[in-house]
Amino acid sequence: MVTVADIVAHLRERYPESTAQGWDAVGLTVGDPAAAVRRVLVAVDIDPAVVAEALEWGADLLLTHHPLFLSGTTTVAATTPKGRMVHDLIGAGVALYTAHTNADIAPGGVNDSLAELLGLADTVPLEVLEPVDHPDAHPGSGIGRVGTLAEPLSLRGFGELVAGRLPATEHGVRIHGDLDRSISRVAVCGGSGDSYLDAARRAGVDAYLTADLRHHRAAEAGAMPGAPALVDVAHYASEWPWVPSVADRLAAAFDVAVRASRLVTDPWTVRLASTNLGGSR
Repeated sequence: MVTVADIVAHLRERYPESTAQGWDAVGLTVGDPAAAVRRVLVAVDIDPAVVAEALEWGADLLLTHHPLFLSGTTTVAATTPKGRMVHDLIGAGVALYTAHTNADIAPGGVNDSLAELLGLADTVPLEVLEPVDHPDAHPGSGIGRVGTLAEPLSLRGFGELVAGRLPATEHGVRIHGDLDRSISRVAVCGGSGDSYLDAARRAGVDAYLTADLRHHRAAEAGAMPGAPALVDVAHYASEWPWVPSVADRLAAAFDVAVRASRLVTDPWTVRLASTNLGGSR
């Protein structure tokens, strides 16, 4: 019999909880370690739609990338959205485990999954973690990844590659740069990555793919000499490639059924085209 504790031990080995950022909230949030696991659902977010999918499918364990409680709380009353999810999970006997920033940095984690989906080869971390600061981190751990496309593409072609391989969202794919520019060396950072714009420039890449790029940071970075083209996608989409990747690994390691959730949980549900033609570039 496979238990919650068995799968948690496996995940802790792959993504040591001690390597998560100090502000993060990772690990077992709901559930009995001794409980049996026959079905595991993997998702980016923990939200009511994902919880409903877990209950409908009969999952015993829900593995998410984003935590349920990222900041302090004083209640899990069922009258609150998060409290309702806790009650639903406990009532159905579904455990909840989260691997967040510890899964971002680990080999085979979020950023390696994103790089692999885009076909990047010879990948290395965009920013390497120093072992002295992270003694439990696996070799090769670090922020983001840098790799090379199998063959150069125009920036337009690279954008189309991204749009075709990441989940479709209303956000879509936003690009800053000359669409005819040749792209070969690429940096990626799943999730909010504008803190690493300078690192991408120092790495000498042709393009930097991430999410949540802010107006001023993107404008300033794009104006720097030697700046890479910028490709901005939805936060959810940039981290989703990890979901089927870790699902496959769990299915190979344990005699359990594992499902990668296909629910799009990006919070932006509608995008309207601008009709005011007064502005110009």
